[in-house]
Amino acid sequence: MRRRQLGAIAPSEITPREVFMSRRALLAGALAGSATAMLGQEALASEAPPAQLQFTRNAQYSVNEQPNSLADISGYNNFYEFGTDKSDPKANAHTLHPRPWSVTVSGAAESTGTFTLEDILKPNPLQERIYRFRCVEAWSMVVPWVGFPLADLIKRCKPTSNAKYVQFTTLYSPQQMPGERVPILQWPYVEGLRMDEAMNPLVLMVVGVYGEVLPNQNGAPLRLIIPWKYGFKGIKSIVKISFVERQPRNTWNIAAPDEYGFYANVNPHVDHPRWSQASERRIGRGFFSRQPTLMFNGYEPEVAYLYKGMDLRRYF
Repeated sequence: MRRRQLGAIAPSEITPREVFMSRRALLAGALAGSATAMLGQEALASEAPPAQLQFTRNAQYSVNEQPNSLADISGYNNFYEFGTDKSDPKANAHTLHPRPWSVTVSGAAESTGTFTLEDILKPNPLQERIYRFRCVEAWSMVVPWVGFPLADLIKRCKPTSNAKYVQFTTLYSPQQMPGERVPILQWPYVEGLRMDEAMNPLVLMVVGVYGEVLPNQNGAPLRLIIPWKYGFKGIKSIVKISFVERQPRNTWNIAAPDEYGFYANVNPHVDHPRWSQASERRIGRGFFSRQPTLMFNGYEPEVAYLYKGMDLRRYF
């Protein structure tokens, strides 16, 4: 595997600890006591203890809302690579091997190549941000993600002026991801962002949740969170990042272009063809407990400028 140096700064520190708040272990892979040892491990059994991430809390970008429980976050997921039911990812994702892991960077950038997860993590200090998470199916959560700004990684890759979009690709491995054996979607899963969207400081490359290493069913070991967009934009288990000139064809837009647009901004005024987006059900508060959906999922002050002059009914 070819490796390139993205930065000559000390690697991220990752140290083991006991199960978070005495909960049952949820992570299929466990880290060793250092980032170096981490890279040499494959996933262990799903009962293996999780590993604590060292991070600082970022209050500037965190909402003042009570997060969902870890059980909610890790047990109710959309991850079609492991099945279409919300409980399938937790039941099936133990087959994913998130260690060792590498990410290939390609396209219109100066620093391209194949990088280990250690390369990707350094020198970015991890931070926890509590974000609203909104699914196009009209359910939502509040999640304490742990990660680093995507913008930091993009700057290190030094994209050229030809890079108008960033394209992301999920691992394609039917042996590890049984859902990929069925042509429900066009595999591998692909997503994309306009470059100015990708550089917004809210966009997070996520490696953990609730201070623990990201469970397999939540997109281990590396996933994307764009809190003002619907959840399907948050691509999981990323293995490729490409800087491209043309707008990528994202997976759900290919599968159902009348239902899933490229932008996928949370907009309560534009309904999904099969249900209303005007309100949402917060997981953990009861099936009939609903609340109004906020424009851009409540992040309008931070992101509305990105879409000034756009018809958000057309560019949904």
